[in-house]
Amino acid sequence: MLAMLFSFIFAAGAGSQEMPADYKKVLEVLGPWSGDYKVGVLKVSVPRNDLYVSVAGMWLPWTFGFGGWVAFTKGDTGMDVMMGDLVMTEDEVNPMMSALLENGIEVTALHNHFFWEQPRVFYMHVHGHGKAEELARKLKPALDLIPGTTMLRTFVGQLDGEKLSKIIGYPGEKIGPLWKITIGRDDIGLKEMGAAINARMGLNTWAAFYGTMEDAVVAGDVAMLEGEVTPVLKALRQNGLQVVAIHHHMIGTQPVVIFLHYWGRGPAEKLASGFRAAVEKTMAGPKK
Repeated sequence: MLAMLFSFIFAAGAGSQEMPADYKKVLEVLGPWSGDYKVGVLKVSVPRNDLYVSVAGMWLPWTFGFGGWVAFTKGDTGMDVMMGDLVMTEDEVNPMMSALLENGIEVTALHNHFFWEQPRVFYMHVHGHGKAEELARKLKPALDLIPGTTMLRTFVGQLDGEKLSKIIGYPGEKIGPLWKITIGRDDIGLKEMGAAINARMGLNTWAAFYGTMEDAVVAGDVAMLEGEVTPVLKALRQNGLQVVAIHHHMIGTQPVVIFLHYWGRGPAEKLASGFRAAVEKTMAGPKK
């Protein structure tokens, strides 16, 4: 497996760079949303920490998979490429879509990430080309539709994250009560307008774990080339992980990239082994 081809975005300070002046303007326009600049990408977090979501009867922290984002990177024609994934409830979908479309932002996908969640949560992928500040101003009306109220909830996780990373073969990071592992798919070599579409632009596989080592839940996303889809599906199902969505995030890409969302509950080590089995069916085989 070609694990050395992948980039890993897992340390808070890894790859920090001086932020370009126009990206500082983006953050001013999009306030109060915050962001950081690493490996040539400005990534702005759009968390839905106003939501209190349960999945299959289990209440989960928003960091488990209810955080949206938009990212900017520079192409080779003087234009920026913008991509993002925004989180919304059912009643927010069409007002937000209209706000995006009416301001010149493309919507490239709309889908679920979970089954059995309350309230229903949807994910809308967005795309645009242009000057960074102009793109930010086009995004702003849609982001302004997101409620600003933060629900303060306490979640406690008791996971041995390092043990899970050892099983999977990739490093992870502790995010509050979660353990999250992110695996870039830089081997695909996807580019747009000369800009590399890397893990921070959304081209990645990931797993988020929450709970205890005896009773945990896992959810995440697997980024796949077309020929990897069926082997990954078989690996997930053979290991008891449930497939909840198969879809694209981007349109017009070469090669085509398909994304798959999954869910599982059980002993954390068993869930980690199931995720590893799926990753092994892609070019993102575990680190040796």
